[in-house]
Amino acid sequence: MRSSVFAFVFAAGAATAASAALAGTLDDVRQRGALVCGVSQGVPGFSIMEATGVWSGFDVDFCRAVAAATLGEADKVRFVPLNADERFDALKAKKIDILSRNSTWTMGREAELGLVFAGVNYYDGQGFLVAKARQTNSALELDGAKVCVQSGTTSALNVADFFQANHMKLDLVVTPTVEELQRAYQAGRCDAMTADISALYALRTKLPKPEDHVILADVISKEPLGPAVRQDDMTWFNIVKWVNFALIDAEELGIATKTVDAAMKSEKPDVKRFVGAEGDFGKQLGLAPTWAVAAVKAGGNYGELFERDLGAKSLLGIPRGLNELWSNGGLQYAPPIR
Repeated sequence: MRSSVFAFVFAAGAATAASAALAGTLDDVRQRGALVCGVSQGVPGFSIMEATGVWSGFDVDFCRAVAAATLGEADKVRFVPLNADERFDALKAKKIDILSRNSTWTMGREAELGLVFAGVNYYDGQGFLVAKARQTNSALELDGAKVCVQSGTTSALNVADFFQANHMKLDLVVTPTVEELQRAYQAGRCDAMTADISALYALRTKLPKPEDHVILADVISKEPLGPAVRQDDMTWFNIVKWVNFALIDAEELGIATKTVDAAMKSEKPDVKRFVGAEGDFGKQLGLAPTWAVAAVKAGGNYGELFERDLGAKSLLGIPRGLNELWSNGGLQYAPPIR
């Protein structure tokens, strides 16, 4: 009798825990009628408020895809600009539902901060930007240079490691925001600026004469960037993770903004599962059957987002490189929806 009572109590507790999980972030988002997304304070290509008051960029578009998958409408997002020092505290304090702010996935950030990254949507690395007039060809020529870096980032740690490992003298100029970082470099307070290479592409566009500055070929770190959520809600984590995978999978399947409606009529098994015509995959996430279709309609598949915001068709002109699909020699790879 005692064991059966224990089994009943355990089962009841498990059911309660499951219900609590389901009534977590997804429920909050739906009751609020909007997704609250933490973004940068202004990095062209990733997240920036236009003069019209509308947010744009790669990280912004990802949030719109999550909003479309969960709420059915891509514009049901409230964007909260955050600097590097405050971004993780804002997520932990539940001031935002998701952090989509060119943030590097590290062990310490998950183990110490109680966060979890829902995949990598941009493979990056840290580099250096210098004036062409310096005639610098390698980061190894920066011995004794003043280097500007933003506080609260992995860049500050990486640059110190790089200079120490190569027995070079470093004069670090630390700034609190990305705007101060740019101003310090522009004012000549440092000889070089260091950040993720994607951020350097963006910051270069803000300089008076971008063509007078060059990004060195050296890559001194691995910077896997991706969206982060809290560790206390696995249901929400799975939703954000699979929206990321769905955008990548859509590109591989040839499902784009112009072809997504035709995909709804496809007889291909993998496409039928993607669009919700076969299987209960949306239901398993607590979403509508067409959640992945909604995510693509919000702004396009992964390739469309990349090219529009960061790639050849954008102001930044960043090559796809490591962010190509695995089938094209890159690292972007999505587990199957099945």
